[in-house]
Amino acid sequence: MAERIMKFQPTEKQLKFLKMKNLYCGYGGARGGGKSWVIRFKAALLANRYGAPDEYSEGIRICIVRRTLVDVRKNHIIPMRNMLRGLAKFNQAERTFYFPNGATIHFEYYDNDGDDEHFQGIEFDVIFIDEATQMKEEWLEKIAASCRGVNDFPHRVYFTCNPGGQGHNYIKRIFIDRIYRDDEDPNDYAFVQAKVTDNTVLMETNPAYIRFLKHLPPKLRKAWLDGDFNVYEGQFFESFTNDPDHYDDMRWTHVINPIKLRKHWPIYRSFDWGFNKPFSVGWYTVTDESTFPQGSVVIRIAELYGVQRSGKESLPDQGVKWPPEKVFATIQQIENEHPYFKGQEIHGVADPAIWDAQLGKSIAETATHYGIFFEPGDHARIPGWMQCQYRLQFDEDGYPKFYVFNTCKEFIRTIPTLQYSERIPEDLDTKQEDHIADEWRYLLMKFLITPVIDEPKYIPKWGADPLDTVRSRR
Repeated sequence: MAERIMKFQPTEKQLKFLKMKNLYCGYGGARGGGKSWVIRFKAALLANRYGAPDEYSEGIRICIVRRTLVDVRKNHIIPMRNMLRGLAKFNQAERTFYFPNGATIHFEYYDNDGDDEHFQGIEFDVIFIDEATQMKEEWLEKIAASCRGVNDFPHRVYFTCNPGGQGHNYIKRIFIDRIYRDDEDPNDYAFVQAKVTDNTVLMETNPAYIRFLKHLPPKLRKAWLDGDFNVYEGQFFESFTNDPDHYDDMRWTHVINPIKLRKHWPIYRSFDWGFNKPFSVGWYTVTDESTFPQGSVVIRIAELYGVQRSGKESLPDQGVKWPPEKVFATIQQIENEHPYFKGQEIHGVADPAIWDAQLGKSIAETATHYGIFFEPGDHARIPGWMQCQYRLQFDEDGYPKFYVFNTCKEFIRTIPTLQYSERIPEDLDTKQEDHIADEWRYLLMKFLITPVIDEPKYIPKWGADPLDTVRSRR
């Protein structure tokens, strides 16, 4: 059987992936890297090699998972029925290949929270999660928890992925940024970056595909062609840019090094309450018209984010469960001691929901006992998001209307990962870690601006330029 399987020739990157022996192995990061094929190939090789050690035992148990049952059938079951014809028997009802040596390859899907029952009480020796970024982090962890056993077979979890999707932030953390929690061993993780240019078969048989990728819009091209995990399909704030090369000149980036604040710049505090989910406090200043070439600018200068942590890593969307008294006592201490705020009058804006007193004293009332005052923010979602987008726009010289100090780590972590709602096309998906985005929105609704319009520097004598001929020659 091995001889027949090996007639398929992997690319150099695929071969590197096939040889990986880490507990968690990642592959891909761009379109056209041959991800699904290498999963099927690796699964077949493992099943062929690790049969039952004796007549009383099973062979290796392998599981291939995708987001939906349709994807499982189309991308794996159908191709593998052809690949393994005469080599393994397929049971349609059980979605399982049975090999003569006792090994099995099972197919599963995880499309919603209720699908965790597919993995309860089940053990697999090796699990392949195809297009892992399409699944939530908690789903990926539940699937991986089924990789266990008391036999001598390999125990590994293989991930393939592209930038974007619900699991983007998790995959980026463990494979790209390599930031690990206290209970995670960096030696367990390895990643092979594969692009369409590494897939020699696809390049030869379908050269038009790379031309298609090269003609995509810039952000999407970076994600699909270059495998850039800082941009991806469906990104809500796709203009948000974090470029350390421009932290000082403040052009073509929103993240900057802290600058000296002028005493006449007002300070604002924006607040979004959370208990089981994180609360968010952002402090901002608004510059005068004469300071920056682009005029008045909003700058996020500090933050307090109530998220649980494991070592240096934030545990996404898990609140610290502080009572309001502790939250406002901490805010009070920061504003009394931090050099940005000492002696400053601070104006507060917050989610109108904190004035709800149906269950007794409102959260807003609790805040006043600590000298923390707010006014209700404008809760309009779509107009608020548009103000965020307008502020992120760069003018023709590369200057935006919003900056964030690079010390505001949680803003920088969460804002790029947010995606569009599937139900309301112009809104943000509220199932994500959107608490910082919400309080940012409340603040910006106090300082309404209009979008940047790219006007030509030279207007011809005849006035209008309906065919855009001036700009097309610039």
